[in-house]
Amino acid sequence: MSLMQNVPSALALAPLSHGGPAMRWRTEAMRSHTTARLILITKGQGRVTVAGLTNGYGPNNLIYLPPQTMYGIEVGPTVHGQILTVPDAADWPALPVHLRLMDVWLQKEAAQYLDQIERELQPSGNPKAAELWLGLLAIFVDRQARAQVATPNDSRRDSAAARLVAGYTKLIARDFRLDRGVGSYAAELGVTPTHLARCCQQVAGRSALALLHDRIHYEACVLLRDTGTPINRIAEMLGFHSAAYFTRSFQDKSGLTPSNFRRAHSRNFAR
Repeated sequence: MSLMQNVPSALALAPLSHGGPAMRWRTEAMRSHTTARLILITKGQGRVTVAGLTNGYGPNNLIYLPPQTMYGIEVGPTVHGQILTVPDAADWPALPVHLRLMDVWLQKEAAQYLDQIERELQPSGNPKAAELWLGLLAIFVDRQARAQVATPNDSRRDSAAARLVAGYTKLIARDFRLDRGVGSYAAELGVTPTHLARCCQQVAGRSALALLHDRIHYEACVLLRDTGTPINRIAEMLGFHSAAYFTRSFQDKSGLTPSNFRRAHSRNFAR
């Protein structure tokens, strides 16, 4: 999730729900993690962008995100779901998966796995049992993903534009901390910046620059919230030439200066 996390996250299950306008960055801003994520939507609808491809989602949608997959999800006031951190993705699909579980028995099976994992993660539970349920969930997702490949429901995933934008988001996930512009990424992908921008707008509904800036902004928010790292150091870590430029950019995006954002969202880290 951030520059501080150099070790895999532990298995964890958290609610996914609307946090109000001030917390939209927690879900909507493009981000990527060193470990995989699984999102189960149980209520509501919205849009989710995964590896640069934007799609709608609704109730009983299950979205799997491999490590280092850039994504952002709209979470409105009627949306409820769960997000599972998967510390080891060895047995999970190599590519993102978006399942629309139309059959009631599939919906119940997916919910059962998450309910059992949640139960075993409680103080009275057994971590080994949680891992075993996670293994069954991995098999479930893999089976449904294979069935979906056999009957594809979104041809856009295989378009040249979608593949290009997926490659672009993969590079962003790798290099967003560096001082790289869209032109540099486009050159590495063998296309012009104009063509890359056109494809991003087509499949993601946003510009190539917006995708890049979104990923940087999310990381800045996490560092400001979770650490006591000086603001000028955060600016340097994220490739900004000066703290003043970072402050202007951050304020344009969030409406708050980095200092004010930290005061409003700090997790009271140890100083």
